[in-house]
Amino acid sequence: MRTTFSSSVSSAAQEYQQRGWTVAETANGVCLITDDEIAGIEVTGETAAFVRRFLRANGMTGPVIEIPGAERREIHIVTGVRKAAMAIEALRAAGAVVYTDGAGIPLPPSRMAAGPAGQCNWGVAPSEARWVPPVVALGAAVRAAAKGVPQRARMAS
Repeated sequence: MRTTFSSSVSSAAQEYQQRGWTVAETANGVCLITDDEIAGIEVTGETAAFVRRFLRANGMTGPVIEIPGAERREIHIVTGVRKAAMAIEALRAAGAVVYTDGAGIPLPPSRMAAGPAGQCNWGVAPSEARWVPPVVALGAAVRAAAKGVPQRARMAS
C-alpha cells in the first residue's frame, strides 16, 4: 500500500518511514501508528524532567517528542512492547500514558494547537538518539522518578 502525504509533511513522513515506522497523515501533520514493535510513553511535569535526566545519565536516551502546553509533556518512543506487559501495567499504574495497539502519536512537525507554540517538537530527534530504548528502560526511569520526585510532582493521571 502506498501512502501519499501533503508537501508540508512529506519529507518528515518519508524520514520516519525509512526508520521502519508506520506513519499516517492527519489534518495536523503526521502521526506514528503504534504496533507490537514500537510504542510511546507519555510523562508530564517534574517527572518528565527527571525521566529525561535519568535516561541521559544512564546512556538510554531515545527519541523524545515535546508536546506544547502549560505543563511539560513528553512522549518517549520505545520498543519491546510485546514482551513487557508487566512494565506497561506498572507504567499505567504510575500515571504514565502508554500508546500501544494502533494508537497514533503526533510526530513533528504536527500541530497540536493554533499559533507557533502549538507545534510538537523533538526534544531528542531520532537522528540524535543512538537507539530506541525498550519500554522496560522507561519503566526503570519512572520508578526512579517516583522515588526521587516529591509526591505532589508525580505524573498526572
